[in-house]
Amino acid sequence: MSRTAVERRIKAVAVQLSQIADIDGLNEDGAAFVRRLRHHRDAILMALVEFEPQKAAGQRSNRIVTLEEIVQGGKRIKGRSARPWHDLSLFYLLFATGARPLEIARLEVRDYLNLDGSIRRVSELRAEAAITHKVRPLYFASTRLDEALAPYLAERLQKKQGIGQAESYRGLDPLSRLFLSATGDGFLITPYGEPGQRRFLCRPILETYRKLFRYAGMRGVTALSVRRTVVARLYERGADEDAVGLILGISERSAVRELLARHKPTVEQLLNELI
Repeated sequence: MSRTAVERRIKAVAVQLSQIADIDGLNEDGAAFVRRLRHHRDAILMALVEFEPQKAAGQRSNRIVTLEEIVQGGKRIKGRSARPWHDLSLFYLLFATGARPLEIARLEVRDYLNLDGSIRRVSELRAEAAITHKVRPLYFASTRLDEALAPYLAERLQKKQGIGQAESYRGLDPLSRLFLSATGDGFLITPYGEPGQRRFLCRPILETYRKLFRYAGMRGVTALSVRRTVVARLYERGADEDAVGLILGISERSAVRELLARHKPTVEQLLNELI
């Protein structure tokens, strides 16, 4: 194998690892840079002990999901899941925000709801929830997500899972996780590494998303391809690389381009039928 082919395989595994492992200073975008992988070598090797990479499957990670596929996938999940509102909310949230699975696992009720129970449209991903450990904007502006989360939160209240004061946050504890299991527990986030190091793994949520993509009939879709889908849709709406980076928590333009290169028309295409 060539050196380039080896590098590509290493980067592919590093990207998968960064989706479930919170390695301080390294995220799935930075995993594309050899220099950063070398800098975080010890932390990566430690995380790999508890990690089972997916089998390579050609260009799977480059898959862009269409809006029609998302809608149809949501319908399939609703019909196949034993907890349809919970699973549908998780599914839509990934596409609606571009957040990473580990970040979604860390979301709390207060991130989505205001004190009066209304939706916090313009929210923020708290530093302690973000993989980059930096606050960034978080917008809940999807009707489909609203329509799935409302009955899910009502179910939680009915089952008395994460209950708070009746007059605030729709009766839920604002500090409880936004997504709870059938037994009332959040996704298990496991610390690893030396004491004091901010490194975490959340294998359960990644496995949940694999299940949901299977329910949705989305063959070859991964959490990374969803982020690429979000980037593609942002580009379609006129976003530049700075805006994409702000939304997804990517500080470098080169990392945004690595995630999904923006289409650049040729001079001929630009001038064809200009008037």
